[in-house]
Amino acid sequence: MYIAMNRFTVTKTNAAAFEALWLGRDSHLKSMEGFVEFHMLKGPENSDGHILYASHTVWASEEAFREWTRSDAFRLAHKDAGKTAKLHEGSPQFEGFSVIQHL
Repeated sequence: MYIAMNRFTVTKTNAAAFEALWLGRDSHLKSMEGFVEFHMLKGPENSDGHILYASHTVWASEEAFREWTRSDAFRLAHKDAGKTAKLHEGSPQFEGFSVIQHL
C-alpha cells in the first residue's frame, strides 16, 4: 500500500471556504484502479490562527498513485487548483509513504 498526503495551511478566516471546496468537489478518485480510500483531515487551530489540513489518499501501490497523477481524471480533479490557491498559504506540501505495516 501507498499513502499520499498533501498538507495545507489555512487561515481561520478561510477555513469554511476551504472545507466547502473539498466537500463539494468531484475528486474522480473512485474511477481509478488501485484507489483504496480518501480522507480530508483537519488539525487544531494553532496560536497564530492557522489550521493544518491534510488530504490523505490510500492506494494499493505507489505505481497506482503514479498512474493517477498521469491520468485525465487527475487533470479534471485539479483543473481549478490555481483559482483556489488563495484559500491556503503557500503550496501544498506533498508527502508520500510506503506502508511497511498494516494491522
